[in-house]
Amino acid sequence: MGSGAGVVVDQRESVAVVTVTDPERRNALSTELSAQLAEAVTACERNGRVHAVVITGAPPAFCAGADLSALGEAGEEGLRRIYAGFLAVADCRLPTVAAVGGAAVGAGLNLALACDVRLAGPRARFDARFLRLGLHPGGGMSWMLQRLVGPQAAAAMTLFGDVLDAAEAQRVGLVHRVVDGEHEDVVEAAVRFAGAAAAAPRELVVATKRTMRTTATLDEHTAAVETELVPQLASMESPAFAERLAAMRKRISGG
Repeated sequence: MGSGAGVVVDQRESVAVVTVTDPERRNALSTELSAQLAEAVTACERNGRVHAVVITGAPPAFCAGADLSALGEAGEEGLRRIYAGFLAVADCRLPTVAAVGGAAVGAGLNLALACDVRLAGPRARFDARFLRLGLHPGGGMSWMLQRLVGPQAAAAMTLFGDVLDAAEAQRVGLVHRVVDGEHEDVVEAAVRFAGAAAAAPRELVVATKRTMRTTATLDEHTAAVETELVPQLASMESPAFAERLAAMRKRISGG
């Protein structure tokens, strides 16, 4: 890692901003950085005051991929240690937003894909790059990318080396929203975007994300209805729902 490298967590009310910081190496994921990223995500999950997580990289890059100086010596154990950071993000129980302000390359693309939603700044770039390095994709990239953008766009990026800028990434569905950068920083936009999840009861947010992961695997609407029924009934019995319902009725009645 470069000097001053590490993972920084900045809590902004109920949103935690997790920044991978090694600008000398464009935030390339070493085994040490990946371990720190996994620890940071776990700490956010354990912190009851954190309801949502923003993942970003120190400018100018988002993440340049795996640290190639370490990758050449990595066997299976080394690869799994590099995967650990973005897999912790993929497994996170809390809602996650990637704030992509620069290049997301290789394992850095995996880190962006691991988040629930991606926002991009004007200088964002999404580059699989594995084949150009003579390297097979890893970390579940092909699975994540195909599920997100479909087989054709995934093939274009993975097999043909198509590099997407922010606008094209939004067009194919890789990015939810592009931030112009002139009027708003992508990290600030991501924090504001995460605010809606952060404002909801934490247990409800966690339960809803868990349900969405289940219903995404179902083939029938009726199965989804049954999957949602139990947690919805539980939420109706919660104090948070009672308080918000009372406040809504008061507003409607003009009280």
